[in-house]
Amino acid sequence: MEFNFFYLHLISIPSIAFVIAVIIKWFSSIFTCWKFNIKKALSSWWMPSVHSAVVTSLTTAVALKYWVSSDLFAISLGFTVIIIYDAINIRYEAWLHAVAINKLLWEKFKESLWHLPSEAFAWSVLWILVSMFLFYI
Repeated sequence: MEFNFFYLHLISIPSIAFVIAVIIKWFSSIFTCWKFNIKKALSSWWMPSVHSAVVTSLTTAVALKYWVSSDLFAISLGFTVIIIYDAINIRYEAWLHAVAINKLLWEKFKESLWHLPSEAFAWSVLWILVSMFLFYI
């Protein structure tokens, strides 16, 4: 049985997802700021969530190679759930604090920290599809 490169090197799948997510963010920063902004492309600003892209694609790759009944998949899925939960909920609370502090103290704390559940779900589906494509080519 012949395996492709991505089957043998699972780390390449989340690495490619990382690069794709950064490129998408880079293009979106060009269209929203009308200039090249690498800082926004590498930050937690807007979607796609780069860290969610990495863990979702890794979990999908592990599921495809080792199946969903494996211990490795269970560990990876737990890690992914924590990361996406953080992107949706914990960082939302941090955003609320940043908004309140900025109003009270006229500070400039970063307010674009969190992602909507619908955004996280939609982008997760994309990373699952990207992972499946890479795994099976």
